[in-house]
Amino acid sequence: MALPNREGQRIPNVTFPTRQNNEWVNVTTDEIFKGKTVVVFSLPGAFTPTCSSTHLPRFNELAPTFFENGVDEIVCMSVNDTFVMNEWAADQESDNVRLIPDGNGEFSEGMGMLVNKEDLGFGMRSWRYSMLVKDGVIEKMFIEPEVPGDPFEVSDADTMLNYINPNAKAPRAATIFTKKGCPFCAKAKSLLEDNNIYYEEIMISNSGVTSRTLRAVANAGTVPQVFVEGEYVGGSEDLEAYLNK
Repeated sequence: MALPNREGQRIPNVTFPTRQNNEWVNVTTDEIFKGKTVVVFSLPGAFTPTCSSTHLPRFNELAPTFFENGVDEIVCMSVNDTFVMNEWAADQESDNVRLIPDGNGEFSEGMGMLVNKEDLGFGMRSWRYSMLVKDGVIEKMFIEPEVPGDPFEVSDADTMLNYINPNAKAPRAATIFTKKGCPFCAKAKSLLEDNNIYYEEIMISNSGVTSRTLRAVANAGTVPQVFVEGEYVGGSEDLEAYLNK
């Protein structure tokens, strides 16, 4: 039986028991969806490989662009209890995504997306899908094809962002190698920030990553060394020239 596409229909009315600050707090679907534009992606389970390595991190990474394009909130749904979801949130890149525990599978069942994964020892879980919900009404659904395993072809963050705005530009990602007190490193970080390029900083120190890694990765002995979207850029002056192309 084909999984249902519920575009044009209202989302199920469900109350989710959650743990917040060591207290039980009931979260309702009205609180999540009423009067808001919400992107939801649902997946088989917290801590599972595809969910942890790709699905959740990419939605979190693209969240600022979603928010710039009219989305109020991004919600990750899974048939797991609130303790598991809280631990997963702490373990993952999820600052911009709200993780909701569909512990009893009521929401997934109401969506027609509750499937049997006993072959993996999971029991009943959600099929992987994403949807755009406006004021509680489903505008668009991307449902993974019904094939064996755990397909991940259409419910990804980039597909949803392209639906919302085909001209939206995803933020560029960068990595910068630095040392404490380096003025050229400060200049490079400022250049990245001024150009809305999100970066992660790897600091060279005696107690952590050393100059050996810098030589291995960039074949350089000075900092900063900058990489943007997989491209080696170089030092602060190289970065300035790269940005002024």
